[in-house]
Amino acid sequence: MTATVKPAAKHDAANYVGPVQWRLLVQWLGVDGVISPEEVQRTIARCSQAESAQPALVRLASVAMLRASDGKPLDVEMLTQWLAGRAGLAYLRIDPLRVEVGKVADTMSAVYAERHKVLPVQVTAQEVVVATSEPFITDWVGEVERQSRRSVRRVVASPLEIHRYTAEFFALAKSVKIAQKAGGNAGGGSFEQLVELGRTNKQLDANDQGVVQVVDWLWQYAFNQRASDIHLEPRREQGVIRFRIDGVLHPVYQMPMGVMNAMVARIKLLGRMDVVEKRRPLDGRIKTRNPRGDEVEMRLSTLPTAFGEKMVMRIFDPDTAVKDLDALGFAPHDAERWEALVKRPHGIILVTGPTGSGKTTTLYSTLKRVATEEVNVSTVEDPIEMIEPSFNQTQVQAQLDFGFIEGLRALMRQDPDIIMVGEIRDLATAEMAVQAALTGHLVFSTLHTNDAPSAITRMMELGVPAYLLNATMLGVLAQRLVRTLCKQCKAPDEALSRENLNEVIKPWKINATGSYTPFKPVGCVDCRMTGFMGRMGLYELLTVNEAFKAQVNQAPSMDALRRLAVKDGMRPLRLAGALRVAEGLTTIGEVLSATPPLE
Repeated sequence: MTATVKPAAKHDAANYVGPVQWRLLVQWLGVDGVISPEEVQRTIARCSQAESAQPALVRLASVAMLRASDGKPLDVEMLTQWLAGRAGLAYLRIDPLRVEVGKVADTMSAVYAERHKVLPVQVTAQEVVVATSEPFITDWVGEVERQSRRSVRRVVASPLEIHRYTAEFFALAKSVKIAQKAGGNAGGGSFEQLVELGRTNKQLDANDQGVVQVVDWLWQYAFNQRASDIHLEPRREQGVIRFRIDGVLHPVYQMPMGVMNAMVARIKLLGRMDVVEKRRPLDGRIKTRNPRGDEVEMRLSTLPTAFGEKMVMRIFDPDTAVKDLDALGFAPHDAERWEALVKRPHGIILVTGPTGSGKTTTLYSTLKRVATEEVNVSTVEDPIEMIEPSFNQTQVQAQLDFGFIEGLRALMRQDPDIIMVGEIRDLATAEMAVQAALTGHLVFSTLHTNDAPSAITRMMELGVPAYLLNATMLGVLAQRLVRTLCKQCKAPDEALSRENLNEVIKPWKINATGSYTPFKPVGCVDCRMTGFMGRMGLYELLTVNEAFKAQVNQAPSMDALRRLAVKDGMRPLRLAGALRVAEGLTTIGEVLSATPPLE
């Protein structure tokens, strides 16, 4: 684990030994000028009114002392940072993704950690980093050094975090050990050996108490960390758990293979999948609840690998799966044009981009807006990403010879107004979509192309005649996702001048009269030192007008199509990204890595 620290102030409490007391802290806060003399008296009066078993820092935070410098109330984190400086120690905000829980639990027992209000957060060959909320109590240090045979380095952390993660880390480690003990060392070896072991050896039961607890922890932990995907990856010796957060994978935990196999079996059981079948890919779904009590749906997928079944759980949180256009990242210019497009009575609208670029989120959010009581909205998907009660959803089932073509043909007899086809993959599906649009339906679908104009030529390459495209195509929306800068720690980027940014988007230019406030990532505890928090969309919207149709009839070149689209108001993806950089929402590095170059 990489500790998040702040420079320690000069140690000026060397003579004090013992537990942190709220009266002493209030006096020190006054001496240091953190709070005014009047605030000192007010705090003492308020805290003296009632006894409390809360830790001193939590008790002081509850009275909302006002900081003398800016009048802001002092919370637990602010007080902990100040106390760390007073004690001459580094401050740490615990990031659970960076803590190796197994090593932590091996350093000391849960009872010992709770008694001394300490928590190991990093274990190396030479030292143990231990977080404490009692920096003036050190009688435990020598004992831990003798037991672990490592030196102890103390850091100061919030008492609330220490209490919370002590319970979580040791409970997880205990569940893993219980599960491992129940199942022995099943796992390891090659894939063929694993299949044979499954027939002959006693395997860990998927309903074992330890396995149930570990799976429950995994889900709740993923929800708390804003993960979009959970990866369970088998290896020869240890299974690896990773979370995808803001588009980037983070290692979370290493699990004994016997336990990971049992976890996969339990999740397959809950997802109504064939637990015995391990030789072919399987799909499933699970509904559960997040810590707030909201229903969350997860899509499950397994894949046989060299050392066992790899499982990926894609999390569809209702709060993030369906958003309004502003939350998706639409600029006002594109939002107005998109709103006008989706109000058209019939035609085809395509959303394009690579896998993971947010196409489904955009389509679901748009369909949610247009799915009123007066219209019948129906979809054909493979697979259904998330159940949405506002419209009718149909799952493609290849094993029953029920594909997109058959689904569309059936939908045409269901009196639809708006149809969404999960993806146009071949000529037959494209022709059915065109026929649906010609007969008075509004059709949405996705296509894999690099930009919006490429969708026109791709449809023609599939075999759709130009005259049918001109009769049905309304517009194409290309999109990408980029990480957004953390609002808590981003800093002005003085190195990125307007001229530098204009060089990247030639022949375009950022308006010289407009605001220009680029920022750069810094990294803080809120964003796990990445400098980014969340993601937003970049959009390129092509609308089909009469001039564009005339060009399509003449075996169009990409350059000609692109020029006409730009003339009609399309902003290329890289330009859309550059405008977001100028607004201070993301970085030029994110835009360059996500968008195709301007041609």
